[in-house]
Amino acid sequence: MLKCLIFDLDGTIGNTLPLCIAAFRKSIEPLAGRSVSDQEIIDTFGPSEEGTIRALIPEHEERGVEDYLAHYRGLHAMCEAPFDGMKEILELARSRGARLAMVTGKGARSAVITLDVFGIREFFEIVETGSPDGPRKVQGIGNVLKSLEIAPEESLYIGDTPSDIVSSREAGVPIAAAAWAETAEPERLRELEPDEMFTDLEQFKAYLEKVLPQ
Repeated sequence: MLKCLIFDLDGTIGNTLPLCIAAFRKSIEPLAGRSVSDQEIIDTFGPSEEGTIRALIPEHEERGVEDYLAHYRGLHAMCEAPFDGMKEILELARSRGARLAMVTGKGARSAVITLDVFGIREFFEIVETGSPDGPRKVQGIGNVLKSLEIAPEESLYIGDTPSDIVSSREAGVPIAAAAWAETAEPERLRELEPDEMFTDLEQFKAYLEKVLPQ
């Protein structure tokens, strides 16, 4: 029986990746004294935003992080709400008694900014965030299961990247690949054979209506 849904944030709950990249460029380029490509930024992903700043402008890490957070908050009008239908999915899961948690690679401060802008912070019992030192989703998923006293096979992780599939498998948790964002890469996700894969939120909602307890 499915008892717990564990969500990623960027690209899964909302279309926040373009926002992240814009905030990185505005914070990094003035301090680096050069232009920074989107791919250069994306290539640093895995650690939290602090890790990206550290990788690209290590001599300005503290200032870069504070500037990033200021720009991230200021630019959030680029993405004012979660994906259409996401809030209804969270409400459905909660009404069926599912436990809701989040495991994201974002830093704690930026995650809170987005959850508050989206108005969905209340849905998540636990929010595990990233580390500047490297990916920690496997540990985060393990922490959620331990805290909620739920078995891995009674849970489902929902994420939009190939690394989410790999992390879920390592944690022993079934994975639903979220391929509904414009930034998703459905073919790369499909190659890794996730337990489930959804290209739009209506599909995902219909699936949950079938598998969650009545």
